[in-house]
Amino acid sequence: MSSPFLLSARALSLKPSSTVAVTSRALELKRAGVDVISMSVGEPDFDTPGHVKAAAIHAIESGKTKYTAVSGIPELREAISAKFKRENGLEYAPDAVTVTSGGKQALFNAFFALLNPGDEVLIPAPYWVSYPEMVALTGAFPVPVPTHAANGFQLDPQALEARVTPMTRMIVLNSPGNPTGAVFPPEVLKAVAEVAMRHNLMIVTDEMYEHLVYDAQQVSIGTFAPEHTLTVNGASKAYAMTGWRIGYAGGPKAVIAAMNALQSQSTSNASSVSQYAALAAFQQHEETTQFIGMALKAYRQRRDRIVAGLNALGLKTPTPQGAFYVMADTTRIHPDELEAARIILDDARVAVVPGTDFAAPGQVRLSYATSMENIEEVLRRLGELLERRAQQE
Repeated sequence: MSSPFLLSARALSLKPSSTVAVTSRALELKRAGVDVISMSVGEPDFDTPGHVKAAAIHAIESGKTKYTAVSGIPELREAISAKFKRENGLEYAPDAVTVTSGGKQALFNAFFALLNPGDEVLIPAPYWVSYPEMVALTGAFPVPVPTHAANGFQLDPQALEARVTPMTRMIVLNSPGNPTGAVFPPEVLKAVAEVAMRHNLMIVTDEMYEHLVYDAQQVSIGTFAPEHTLTVNGASKAYAMTGWRIGYAGGPKAVIAAMNALQSQSTSNASSVSQYAALAAFQQHEETTQFIGMALKAYRQRRDRIVAGLNALGLKTPTPQGAFYVMADTTRIHPDELEAARIILDDARVAVVPGTDFAAPGQVRLSYATSMENIEEVLRRLGELLERRAQQE
């Protein structure tokens, strides 16, 4: 029976994810007892560090379970302010910092605080699937700026500036990037910052993967254009705290104040217990640094193995400089990435993410935030899949 209520134009404007069919099929196979290896999950496979969990338990036992300020507890905002200065060279006072329910909410708040209907937003592609959808919800228009596998998905500042129009309001950056793992070098970021200042644009930079960098220098673009930059981050990736839902942002005070006002009318404060857990991650530097070092070593080993293995199979895969994803060219399996992902799932029992919603035709994303044993088994299964298809040709 259909609903008697009409959905809003905003809700109807959201594009259904092209990955839903593949994800649903993977769940069907798992429920049927099929051994499916998922390479689609964008979260660390490590557990949250012990000192962070202990801080959460202490917060619960000491009654820190009430509402907090919308922008976050003062101690956490002070710790984030100190972190920005220590690790990123960014001068954000505590009242220029806000804490949100995950990095996604920080981005959502920022877009609704800064964009008007008809504005244009430049987004390097391939991009994380939520950027263009969030932008579109505000009534603004996402404008992709293509990057290419041949040079590791590096951004060309001149190509970016060529897409600036009188309606352009914002540039969205993600470095290290999801899904590509690309890290934009300092000279590129400086050039992008100069574009923003020339055209009076706001930069929203998502630096969620900043600690997961292998062969590059991670620099915050806010150091080049502080008054034009909002820096978004979170506890999810570096500290293996995806389920705790702690994001944060620092930037011009007027922007942060507007984001807080929006949040006060939506979710209010982030979880109090999660905030105290994140506080331990920021304050207990030695334990946190040890955890990040352990995870980074494991990710590097996994990255090297999966990149070498996929390329050896003829699935061209650039070496990512950061994050924990690779983008593999699957046109050898099928020209259409959705069909390639379906074949890989049905015939090799491996779940991957087609590049359709990333604006990455002919490619799929694999996450190596999984065990080395799983990676070896995935490479074996893909090898057998390619052998079978070669025999059928």
